[in-house]
Amino acid sequence: MLTPIRRSVFFVLFTLLVLCGHTIALAGDDWREVTTAELQMKAAKVEPDADAEAIFWEVRVDDSSTDGLGLKHYVRVKVFTDKGREEYSKYDITYGKGTKIKDVEARVTKPDGTVVFLNKDDVFEREIVKASGVKIKAKTFALPGLETGSVVEYRYREIEENRSANMPLIFQRDIPIETVSYFVKPFAGELGMRYEKFNVGETKFEKDKGGFYRATMTNVPALHEEPYMMPVNEVRSWMYIYYSRDSSSNSQEYWKNISRAVYEGSNASLKVNDDVKDAANEAIKGAATEEEKLKKIFDYTKTQIKNISYTPNVSDDDKKAVKNSKTPADTLRLKMGSGGDIDSLFGAMARAAGFDARVALSGNRSELFFNPNIANFSLMLNSSSIAVKVGNDWRFFSPAEYYVPFGMMNWSEEAQMAIVTDPKELIWKMVPLSPPEKTMIKRTGKFKLLDDGTLEGDARVEYTGHYAIREKLNNFSDSGAQQEKTLRSLIKENILGTAEIQNFTIENATDPEKPFAYTFKVRVPNYASKTGKRLFFQPNIFERSSHPRFTSNTRKYEIYFDYPFSENDDISIDFPSGFSLENADAPGAIQDSKGIYSHVSYLGITKDKKTLVYRRTFSFGGGGNIDFQAASYPAIKGLFEAFNKADVHQMTLHQDAVTAAVSPSN
Repeated sequence: MLTPIRRSVFFVLFTLLVLCGHTIALAGDDWREVTTAELQMKAAKVEPDADAEAIFWEVRVDDSSTDGLGLKHYVRVKVFTDKGREEYSKYDITYGKGTKIKDVEARVTKPDGTVVFLNKDDVFEREIVKASGVKIKAKTFALPGLETGSVVEYRYREIEENRSANMPLIFQRDIPIETVSYFVKPFAGELGMRYEKFNVGETKFEKDKGGFYRATMTNVPALHEEPYMMPVNEVRSWMYIYYSRDSSSNSQEYWKNISRAVYEGSNASLKVNDDVKDAANEAIKGAATEEEKLKKIFDYTKTQIKNISYTPNVSDDDKKAVKNSKTPADTLRLKMGSGGDIDSLFGAMARAAGFDARVALSGNRSELFFNPNIANFSLMLNSSSIAVKVGNDWRFFSPAEYYVPFGMMNWSEEAQMAIVTDPKELIWKMVPLSPPEKTMIKRTGKFKLLDDGTLEGDARVEYTGHYAIREKLNNFSDSGAQQEKTLRSLIKENILGTAEIQNFTIENATDPEKPFAYTFKVRVPNYASKTGKRLFFQPNIFERSSHPRFTSNTRKYEIYFDYPFSENDDISIDFPSGFSLENADAPGAIQDSKGIYSHVSYLGITKDKKTLVYRRTFSFGGGGNIDFQAASYPAIKGLFEAFNKADVHQMTLHQDAVTAAVSPSN
């Protein structure tokens, strides 16, 4: 308890510190000073309209010990608005397997200088399921006493066991940052620490105290993600640190050495023995062309060999047996394998059938585009496949990707440069991008309108190509009931929330080649709007609730679509008795001379004038055009608004009216 004299001394000391602009928060052993200037900030410095701004964001990476990698995080954030207060009232520190989070601390300095510390008992651990289905852990805490105008601070230690500092350093985040710094203390070995820079300008590492090297950026704007943009790692500011023996090696020579090493190392994994020859000969029976031979071998590795990566409830004994498998012959004998085993078996069987088959290495553009000028294997090349020479060209295959059909690659591996491994030369080949017609949503339906505006009928939705791969992967680990629940929600979202769905079926959810499809019977009350003797309705049932893809008036980043795609709708709608079409104009065709996009609608009436026939074909990305500069955003935005306007086009039925002529669009 403070005596009156001690209270006076404390008050004088506190006043002097405030007047001098020094610390207001005296509690805590080594928390840095929160200045009056920071507490009095009314707006962010980097982005004046920001709800919150990080005053500093620091991470110290210590890789000097053989015991593991240690990171110390310390962040200070100023909160300006109620929205910012809501966003920072709770915080998750996410981490994966092999990582430990320790010594989590946080405090809030209120606008009046009052300090509230986080109670250690209020830090909880929970599991988070990300959109991709991957489960990660998080240390979660709610910041105590947080008010608008407060300064928030948190810090913690991150321990990475059995890992060295080969890692990304993120400089740009979803909040503007006045100063972001990384301090790295590398391991003192024969390999030197190197780094690659991405969108960080002149920022570089410079020697600092205590064996650390420091890289700092100032006035870093927040990363505001936009719809249909390039992978985040292509646009944000970050570095990648790693160890390498030589920093001056020529990148072409580096990749040539990698190509040779992988080629020589893959001899065992592509080894052909009598068992492999027999399997290949049996598989290609009846094949007349090289294409047919490869298709039969591809199908064999998918249908006759169990891919344990796509098989639920694999036993420990099976996992152990696959782990001990060394050659394609082992995979044949076991009749199961990992994805890598199955790719290797395909390559070995292709060789046995007389093809030149090799391991190919490529990037993954869902994360970062491959850049051959960056001599870093682990950063640039994280996908592999089998390259097969057909005629004078190389084709790429990966039956390891169970749901990817013959003739395609996973979308993230298409349109990427690949190295076809070779013992002498460096062979670069582009993995082809599948055209729009390979990836299609085909929707069909037979419906009828009732005189009260209710729509009812039967529908089928079918996915091929990358659409089918996506749907099969999304439904892969779900039960039949969960699959149905997901798809029912999708139907209601696209048609109408009041849709009543019955007789729901799902087809080919686990078939690697056939289209993923679902059928259903639907009833939608008030689908058509009734006014007097007229019914107003949209002929494209499947686009009933669609909206333009782009709504913002401005754009910072390039517009980027993952892959070309197409859609095909075939719909018939029976009219209610006594009703006829009125104002039955059809949307005009929207096409370009280069074949990049096409949107064509057709409207017709059956001879008995009782049924409307609606057909629509749409494609985008023809010629491999999936990337557009930000300057073209107004044109892209306007184009998709035109697509949407055509999709939600309305028609009118009139009771006892004379049937109007319908002009199909060309």
